[in-house]
Amino acid sequence: MMNFKSTAWLLPQPVLIIGTFDNDGKPNAMNAAWAGHWDMHEIMISLGSHQSTDNLAVNPEFTVAFATTGTMVAADYVGIVSGRNTPEKLKKTGWTIEKAPNVNAPVFKEFPMTLECRVKQKLDESESGYYLVAEIVNILCDEKFLAEDGKPDVEKMELITYDPVHHTYIQLGKTVGKAFSDGKQLK
Repeated sequence: MMNFKSTAWLLPQPVLIIGTFDNDGKPNAMNAAWAGHWDMHEIMISLGSHQSTDNLAVNPEFTVAFATTGTMVAADYVGIVSGRNTPEKLKKTGWTIEKAPNVNAPVFKEFPMTLECRVKQKLDESESGYYLVAEIVNILCDEKFLAEDGKPDVEKMELITYDPVHHTYIQLGKTVGKAFSDGKQLK
């Protein structure tokens, strides 16, 4: 077995687009990967110092969209270009922007699913960033990405993950098992 130094190789990592409004209502988006569920109704995101964190300081509401193969190029772009240095960066994405129905934040219509969130707590805040704990206020999903049971269908969405080992994006694949069920075979 090979040994590697400690690094951020938790796999898979989501490709999330954080949408915020500044004090004047101007939208911004950034790409984030270090995130996960905090509990049933909350998420946690590790954020560095960005235009988005500046925006969250004045407006504690935001959206989290899940990147797909179809949104990958623009999603990568908003991760490599700073809103501080390129204030009009969203124009290059071509995304359709609307205000979220339940929070004061933008929704990017090209994404299949979006979480509407509200900041609950900032942990270990410093000049370089913080851990953000946020309440999930609502979940939006485009109807064309629903399964027969009326719930979001992950396979239809063509979601991507970030591979921090090779710095690539990988599309999620097909369903291979049933959680909380397949393990019963070993009982």
